[in-house]
Amino acid sequence: MRDLALFNCAIDAKLRGCDLVKLRVSDVAPGGAVRARATIVQQKTGRPVPFEITEPTRQALQNWLAARGHRPDDWLFPSRSRPGEHLTTRQYARLVDRWVQLADLEPQAYGTHSLRRTKVALIYKRTGNLRACQLLLGHGKLESTVRYLGIEVDDALELSEQTDI
Repeated sequence: MRDLALFNCAIDAKLRGCDLVKLRVSDVAPGGAVRARATIVQQKTGRPVPFEITEPTRQALQNWLAARGHRPDDWLFPSRSRPGEHLTTRQYARLVDRWVQLADLEPQAYGTHSLRRTKVALIYKRTGNLRACQLLLGHGKLESTVRYLGIEVDDALELSEQTDI
C-alpha cells in the first residue's frame, strides 16, 4: 500500500525526491480527507508548486493512511527504521530501483527524477504549453523548463506542423 501511494504521489506531485519524502499528512489530507489539490514550497527554490492529486492517487493515499494510522503532523511516508523520521531520499531511490526491476525496465534509464519528469513531459506532449509545465515544475525561467524537458528544434517544428492556418 505504501509503495503504490508513494509511486502515485511522486507522479502527480512532480516533486524532487527531497520534497516528496518530507510531505506531511496535513499537506495532502488535512482533517483526514485527501485533497484534490495541494501546494508545496520546494526546498531547492523556495517556490510554491501546485499539483493535482488524481483519483487513483487519492484512493491509494486513503488506503495507506487507513492502514498505518496517522496524525496530521505525521510524515506521509515515515521511516520504518528511524521512529519519528521520514523516509530518506536514499531509501526512496532504492524503492524506485526495485520498481524498475519489477517492471523489467532498464535500471540505468530510470530513477527518482524520472517520476518527477513523467507527468509534465506528457502534459507538454499533449498541449505544447511550456508555461503550464514551468508552473507545475516550479521553475523560475522558461529556459530551465525547455532544457529540463529536452525540447529541441524538431519538437518545435512538429508542433508547428500540427497547426494549420
